Amino acid sequence: MARKKQYNEDDVVEKAMNLFWKNGYEATSMQMLEKEMGINKFSIYSSFGNKHGLFLESLKHYKTKVSATLLRFKNGTNGVEDIKQFFHDSINSNFKVGNQKGCLVTNTYNEFSENEDQLIKDEMTSFMGNLKALIIEKLQMDASKDEDTVLKQANYLLLAKHGLAAAARVNTAQEIEDYIEMTFKNL
Repeated sequence: MARKKQYNEDDVVEKAMNLFWKNGYEATSMQMLEKEMGINKFSIYSSFGNKHGLFLESLKHYKTKVSATLLRFKNGTNGVEDIKQFFHDSINSNFKVGNQKGCLVTNTYNEFSENEDQLIKDEMTSFMGNLKALIIEKLQMDASKDEDTVLKQANYLLLAKHGLAAAARVNTAQEIEDYIEMTFKNL
C-alpha cells in the first residue's frame, strides 16, 4: 500500500517554482529544492520523476498564476491600450519588495535557448505563440494597419516584452515606465 503524501503538492510546486524563478534551472540543485520545499528527494522523485519533471510542473503552475493577467488582456476591447496595460500588469509584481526576478517564462526562454530540451522548448513555444496571437488580435483592432504591419509590430512587441521582463530584474520602476512609454510611442 502506498504511503499518503505528507505535503500539499500545490504548495511544494509553488516553492519550487519560486526557487527556479530566482536561480534558474541549472543553478537550482536538488539539495536546494529539498530545503525550500521541505520534502526529501525521494518524495520529489516519487511525485515528479526528477528535477526536470518538477521544473515542468513549476512552469505549468506559473502559467496558471499568470492566467488572470492573460485573461484580462484577452478580454480587453481597447487594442493597443490593452497591450500597454498588459505590459504594466505583467511587471507590477516585480516591484514588490524582494521579487525582482523578472518573468519565469522569459528567464527560462533565455536559459534554454541553446539547450536541446524539447519539452521545455515546446512549453516556451506554446506560451510565446499564444501571447503573440493575443498581441496580433489586439493590433488588428486598428483597421488602418495592414497584415504585414500587424505582424511586424507583434514581433516588435513580443521582443519588447522579453526586454521588459529582463530589465525588470535590475532597473527602477521609473526606468521601466519610461521603457513602456517609449515602446508604445514608437508604434
